[in-house]
Amino acid sequence: MAPATGDAPAAATDRRWLVLVVVAIAQLMVVLDSTIVNIALPSAQRSLGFANSDRQWVVTAYALAFGSLLLVGGRLGDMFSRKWVFITGLAGFALASALGGAAVSFEMLVAARALQGAFGAILAPSALGTLVSTFQDPRERGRAFGVFGSVAAGGGAVGLILGGALTQYLSWRYTLYVNLVFAVIAIVGALVYIRSNRSATRPRMDWPGAILACAGLFLIVFGFSHAETAGWTAAVTIGSLVAGAAVLAGFVLAEQRVGHPLLPLRVILDRTRGGAYVAVFLSGIAIFGVFLFLTYYMQLIKGDSPFTTGLLFLPLIGCILISSNTSSIVLLPKVGPRALIASGMLLGLIGMAYLTRLTATSSYLSGVLPALLVMGVAFGLIFAPAINTATAGVQREDSGVASALVNTMQQVGGSIGTSALSTIALTATTSYLVAHHTGALAQATAAVHGYTLAFTVSAGLFALGLILAIVLLPSRHRLEELRAEAAAITPAPAAAQPAPAPESAPVPVMEPALARAAGPATATHLETHAIPVALLCCSPVINASPRSPVAPPL
Repeated sequence: MAPATGDAPAAATDRRWLVLVVVAIAQLMVVLDSTIVNIALPSAQRSLGFANSDRQWVVTAYALAFGSLLLVGGRLGDMFSRKWVFITGLAGFALASALGGAAVSFEMLVAARALQGAFGAILAPSALGTLVSTFQDPRERGRAFGVFGSVAAGGGAVGLILGGALTQYLSWRYTLYVNLVFAVIAIVGALVYIRSNRSATRPRMDWPGAILACAGLFLIVFGFSHAETAGWTAAVTIGSLVAGAAVLAGFVLAEQRVGHPLLPLRVILDRTRGGAYVAVFLSGIAIFGVFLFLTYYMQLIKGDSPFTTGLLFLPLIGCILISSNTSSIVLLPKVGPRALIASGMLLGLIGMAYLTRLTATSSYLSGVLPALLVMGVAFGLIFAPAINTATAGVQREDSGVASALVNTMQQVGGSIGTSALSTIALTATTSYLVAHHTGALAQATAAVHGYTLAFTVSAGLFALGLILAIVLLPSRHRLEELRAEAAAITPAPAAAQPAPAPESAPVPVMEPALARAAGPATATHLETHAIPVALLCCSPVINASPRSPVAPPL
């Protein structure tokens, strides 16, 4: 029997890495779906015969469902067995993809995309939550998050390549059918390798909070999506964004007064996690800005095919893979998240500044490739350490909603990156054409002028991210302290939880309900490491805009 006993730790370790493979496949399916469908939109439009004005709803339907239900999806993973929530999300996403691939009308396609978003909101946080609960050792956790960060940052580029190939050589329908392959592999892997477990003290669903969160996020996602076609000054755009912000403010107030909040404020008021969430948010804006405008540049200005365009992003993916794993496995334990993420923000600033030099006649080798290499390293330095840090020290019963917030930050970054930057680029292009309307290259030069202005704004966001990373994120020693605190708190049974703080104890940054829920140790920690909750108000969406802010290709 001795050999069997000796093999047990190795078998458990092998299972953990197989769980990582399963989770990475599921995450890749969700992330690449954001870009793979967009490349197929023109073909789908010709096949189903819908108008240009309706095309945005193929993207928006997914964004609205995904964004508004993400926090609820994260809480479901905390309430029930995360394994079965994960499998439910996979199966639902696959069935919705099959429905979309078989669509015979515009309405059927939009309904399928909405279902994809709903099940994606269940799947994404349960995938990351599974990873958080599976890897506890700091070194193994670093390796796992290096892989997960690579998928999170590079999946969009993979979608460009795969979507271009499927659309060009098969049919637009296969950009949806391909999800069935990913889902079947992940479901089989989950059934075999993921263990079924749930928290000993299962939280309840906060239905008032769920309604407020869904309504607020829906309004904000709709506002950003509507701005792409109607502009930022349209009454519906302004009304949706203002109403969404007001509803989310009401959600924050409500969460302070319930016993089992949908989003415990202890999760977002922690300074370390808050800094990591902000880093993911700002990087999300930039990475989808890169995909969006460089895709337009290479296809519409340089005349490359969708498949070729995807291949030209391969250097970015390669650098992300190398940088993510190196930063999370080798560098994070040595230098801590502050130095890594700040360095990533600085490199992102340099890469974006380089892209502002693009012209209509620039070559790929001299004008685009150097920036892709630098930003690939930058995104790897940011995403994997930020995701690792954002979920460090999270209690078991909060791991699902904390994971949902990571996805939320990346998705809202994509929303703002496509909506705000597209509007900026379109305005700059129009203004340039008015002033310089003559010449053979007038349209192309005007379009590139709009792109470079968007790159300039993105560079400014990286500069802001650099400052916030230095101010908010912890050093290596502080991160080690957080992990030690989590290791000391997490194993404690529910009956042994500390007594509520005395009424005389000052807790300036916490409402009484939060103080009672968190206990005095957490209250003290939040008192000294809090950040403004306004920094974390969000509305998830991840998409590349189907509308090009340029004139028709030359």
